[in-house]
Amino acid sequence: MLRTHTCGELNISHLDQTVTLCGWVQKSRDLGGTTFIDVRDRYGLTQILLNTDTDAAVRDKARGMGREFVIRVTGKVLERTSKNLKIPTGEIEVAVEELEILNESKIPPFLIEDDTDGGEELRAKYRYLDLRRNPIRNNLVLRHKLAQEVRRYLSDLDFMEVETPVLIKSTPEGARDFVVPSRMNQGEFYALPQSPQTFKQLLMVSGFDRYFQIVKCFRDEDLRADRQPEFTQVDCELSFVTQEDILNIFEGLIRHLFKTTKGIDLGDFPRMQYADAMRLYGSDKPDRRFGMEFVELNDIVKGKNFGIFDSAELVVGINAKGCASYTRKQIDELTEWLKRPQIGATGLIYCRYNEDGTLKSSVDKFYSEDDLTNWAAAFGAEKGDLILILAGNTNKVRKQMNELRLEMGSRLGLRNKDEFAPMWVLDFPLLEWDEETERYHAMHHPFTSPKPEDIPMLDTAPGDVRANAYDLVINGSEIGGGSIRIHDRETQSLMFKHLGFSPEEAQKQFGFLMDAFEYGAPPHGGLALGFDRLCSIFAGLDSIRDVIAFPKNNSGRDVMIDSPSTIAQAQMDELKIKTTI
Repeated sequence: MLRTHTCGELNISHLDQTVTLCGWVQKSRDLGGTTFIDVRDRYGLTQILLNTDTDAAVRDKARGMGREFVIRVTGKVLERTSKNLKIPTGEIEVAVEELEILNESKIPPFLIEDDTDGGEELRAKYRYLDLRRNPIRNNLVLRHKLAQEVRRYLSDLDFMEVETPVLIKSTPEGARDFVVPSRMNQGEFYALPQSPQTFKQLLMVSGFDRYFQIVKCFRDEDLRADRQPEFTQVDCELSFVTQEDILNIFEGLIRHLFKTTKGIDLGDFPRMQYADAMRLYGSDKPDRRFGMEFVELNDIVKGKNFGIFDSAELVVGINAKGCASYTRKQIDELTEWLKRPQIGATGLIYCRYNEDGTLKSSVDKFYSEDDLTNWAAAFGAEKGDLILILAGNTNKVRKQMNELRLEMGSRLGLRNKDEFAPMWVLDFPLLEWDEETERYHAMHHPFTSPKPEDIPMLDTAPGDVRANAYDLVINGSEIGGGSIRIHDRETQSLMFKHLGFSPEEAQKQFGFLMDAFEYGAPPHGGLALGFDRLCSIFAGLDSIRDVIAFPKNNSGRDVMIDSPSTIAQAQMDELKIKTTI
């Protein structure tokens, strides 16, 4: 080894030892007769010292070094006169006897420090430099530890890690596939997997009754802070289990991860029906760190000749505790925030419960003091509270109110990143109607089992059929989801029929799975955890990019390597791909 120690391990117990360190120059301070240089590696930072006792040639060499030079130094460990107890090596320094420049460095385009001056795009272009910074490196260390603990926990429960194919068959359900042309099979394409779903079910048919994989998945969809074109999930499947078994096992996994990596004992994992989550929070992934549950007002606000409420399918509101002091300007700003195209509300109704006990609303023309008293009672409002109300189409207004609730939670400091509120959301609809295609689609995927008692409704009320499906939610983020699967050909064929597949289409796309079901498929179910999202929650981040070593930007591009890019015409010709301009 070129070094005897790392830059993060020396302390007062190493006094008078001669050591060799390798690393990057973080900064240099020349004080005339004495020069201090901070040397950094992945493990930490050590101060080295050059003074009048240091060989002149070594001092001259040190003066020619800049930031991010890669160096190797040998010297004796001394006790520092001015200690820095904020770092593990802050009680010592190394008096340099030998110095070797292993490689020079250009001036970096941004500061390689915790608080950098580099913008997001610049740091993405030079991601290999950004990864030298402590915050990013620490995120990847955390990710590594989480992956280790996932493997340890699942292996201890007899789960077996099995790799599944990356080049698979394209399917029409779900998000768009990334496709890969086949040179040896002209005109045909592989798809990159959106998940290993069918393969893990086939592993259950094969008798591997507990499977897991930390696996890359790919979806060609619009990007956002918690979504990348390629992402990682902890993919699991089990045989001979009930939904209760799966919830208990993976609740145990999450508890294990929090305990081993953050030292936190999580509280309860409450369970909520999908229908209740939508009614109370307008979201299938409620943030339970704060209250502000929805209150539906149809029964007490209609019939007062206020057209907006009378014509609305749903009138719903939240109680923003302590916000009665909001000025008209603040409320107008909040209204404009709601009217943005990404939310699409048409307006906001409010009612102040003033400290003097009076109630004042933006619709006093239509509602009396007694009416407003009924409003306050419905919300359990107290003096100093502000009631915020939206009205309109049920589905739309619930989504809008969900956005308003989250925004108010953020403005009031109620979404503490150091607080964790896990929960399960259960019994999702099996199918959801798509206005564009005018047919039902599987809400999760077409292999999800319906509730047995709901199967007769597939012919009469398909939208009311519940799925044996469940999502794990933490702090308003969907961390994972799964279901009990269909495991017999008859039910799977029925599902494809209600999704609009002809028997021939179903056989062409999924015949291999239905054929397998005829060879003794066991009852089975599973769950997949979004590993990137899980890591970002543990790291206290809103975006998953900084827990991924080399992420894409909002346009799906890797600006560091300039990908995606064109390929040579010879490759295009070989694949028989023609382009038009």
